[in-house]
Amino acid sequence: MTVKGLISAFTQQEDLNFLLTNRIPRAALTRFMGWFSKVENPLVRDASIACWKLFSDLDLSEAKKTEFRSLHDCFTRELKPGLRPAAADPAIIASPSDAIIGAHGRIEDGQLFQVKGAPYSLLDLVGDPALVERHRNGRFVTLRLTSSMYHRFHAPYDLTIDKVTFIHGDVWNVNPIALKRIERLFCKNERAVLCAKLSTGEAFTMVPVAAILVASIRLHFLDVTLNAQSRGPVDFPCDAQVKKGDELGWFEHGSTIIVLAPDHFEFCDNVAEGTRIKCGEPLLRKP
Repeated sequence: MTVKGLISAFTQQEDLNFLLTNRIPRAALTRFMGWFSKVENPLVRDASIACWKLFSDLDLSEAKKTEFRSLHDCFTRELKPGLRPAAADPAIIASPSDAIIGAHGRIEDGQLFQVKGAPYSLLDLVGDPALVERHRNGRFVTLRLTSSMYHRFHAPYDLTIDKVTFIHGDVWNVNPIALKRIERLFCKNERAVLCAKLSTGEAFTMVPVAAILVASIRLHFLDVTLNAQSRGPVDFPCDAQVKKGDELGWFEHGSTIIVLAPDHFEFCDNVAEGTRIKCGEPLLRKP
């Protein structure tokens, strides 16, 4: 096959992926998946997990449990103790989740990138001008969780979380194919903005972004499920003090976490677009 033919075949494959995962009733399918995944029937559970393994690199060898009540129970599985230790160096901000590293860099006067050449506004993402000012010209990194990854996320440092804002939105797929085709995708999807301060007093923000088939986001320190029923934007004031490595919550499928850090932080040497990172591994370094 010629180079031109290979490019054409690759483009057609991407187009088909985008069609199958986006040009469908996204919200309805997501609500259905939220219900279906909780069905506690052994036949449904086993068939669903077998199908999931067939189309992904799902590895359950690290799971704390060997038997699951439902597909949902498998999605939100805990890991065996000690498998994701947080980097001990007090200068290190750890990754809050297992992920594939996406776009990252400097927030250029309030502007970020979802992929090269596709900018979006920090204000559109978080909806709070004061928060934008705290992160103007800071650092951002995009962490994409695939469907087969560990779906829980943890505190990357000693933090005080003082507010969570839930912003209602769509549920586009967040894979690279969709990111190249949908402008400002992260600003369109449902998301939670976790406003925090590091133990050193500096502003630090995490934005878990939901996606297709993600029925909800759960946070341990809020007695509420953040999903389409939580019409937003709505603020949840809180005073959650967490230690580095503490579990914060989980997605009910794969999705994305956007991390916003101060401008004097630097990315660790292992941070490169397209590489995999595990929860607790070095992400950013304080000078």
